[in-house]
Amino acid sequence: MAVNVETLGTLERRLSMSVPVADVDRQVDDRLKKLARNVRMAGFRPGKVPLKLVVQQYGPQVRSEVIGDAVQKAFSDAVKEANLKVAGYPRIEKKDAAADAEAFEFSATFEVYPEVRIGDISGVRVERPQVTVDDAAVERTIEILRKQRVNYERVERAAQDGDRLTVDFEGRIGGETFPGGKASGFTFILGAKRTLPEFEAGARGLTAGESKSFELKFPDDYHGKDVAGKTASFALELKRVEAPRLPELDAEFARQLGVHDGNLEQMRAEVRTNVEREVKKRVEARLKEQALQALLDAAPMELPKALVQMETRQLIEAAAADLQAKGLRIEKLPFDPQAFEASARRRVALGLIVSALTEREDLRPKPADVRALIEAESQSYEHPAEVVKWFYMQPQRLSEMESLALEGNVVKWALSKAKVADKAVAFDELMGSGA
Repeated sequence: MAVNVETLGTLERRLSMSVPVADVDRQVDDRLKKLARNVRMAGFRPGKVPLKLVVQQYGPQVRSEVIGDAVQKAFSDAVKEANLKVAGYPRIEKKDAAADAEAFEFSATFEVYPEVRIGDISGVRVERPQVTVDDAAVERTIEILRKQRVNYERVERAAQDGDRLTVDFEGRIGGETFPGGKASGFTFILGAKRTLPEFEAGARGLTAGESKSFELKFPDDYHGKDVAGKTASFALELKRVEAPRLPELDAEFARQLGVHDGNLEQMRAEVRTNVEREVKKRVEARLKEQALQALLDAAPMELPKALVQMETRQLIEAAAADLQAKGLRIEKLPFDPQAFEASARRRVALGLIVSALTEREDLRPKPADVRALIEAESQSYEHPAEVVKWFYMQPQRLSEMESLALEGNVVKWALSKAKVADKAVAFDELMGSGA
């Protein structure tokens, strides 16, 4: 079987293969004879169907299978002999040939994995946040927990920031109502910036029962392309104003947080423990981001298009699954692949780097490393031992933790090579403005 490899680009290759017709004919005959021993056909006992009838009914299918198997074997043998690491799936095409040709001619076009060269990162500076969880940080966290459990009570006064408003509205562009421009019983928190500023301004200061008309210009980059950049005339009626009421900081509140005896000091101690655990996770996340970025910068490479396309598809499917989990019905994947390509390229590049470093530096995680990661993850649950057991009973989840442990080893390796410097960071800066 003759094989020829062509280089079409940095990563693209093409194999030309020929499969002798005589070999195909012989294998087709062998398979049809074996098939005839067991095939069932009306009017004949099993094993007594004439070979001619078996050939007529199953011949084309068997020949196609034999050729497919032969081409696949030829391709596998060729890439193994040439020591090629195939990325994605090959595109196999049959070449035109004369009816009396002695061989079937095929070509397989595919990409190979790039060679990963990781440069020196010893000069890269990585900042390790140093954060103190003091009493003030604990109290701010408790306030956030109170806000998360806020109740709203109806009030008879003008709407102000923080209130929950219920409104009816209708927007028109050129005198016509547009899709999504009309609603009844629409609720939103005034000042939360989840609606356009002009819309909030239209409701601010009104009391229940009052109405207001105003102009609103949609931003040029507004997600609704039909109205982006256009000016609409809105009519709004405020139906209800509800003021926020935070729960009292008492034993009942402590019980809501899982402190069964309602002890406030015990509640504060548990909040501190949880905050310290979250701070540690965020510090590790920042270190991880910097370490992985250093590796990306030190290992520029051309990426196989096939792998980027596959990763993009997986990201789109994950986004669709997330929407479905939230109760949204998805008829088809309504996403632009270009919006996911940058993330896909980053993930593919990091995957190649992690794989290369794992082999070169022997960074495969030990079972104890995976166990430690699972136990750390379980500490945020009420029954950690049951969570640990659950991970080990779920092969997919266990595999995910093994991947995280491997990535953790790669990050540790990168940090051991880079210049890591401690940097004092405010609690609110690390935790975000909502902290």
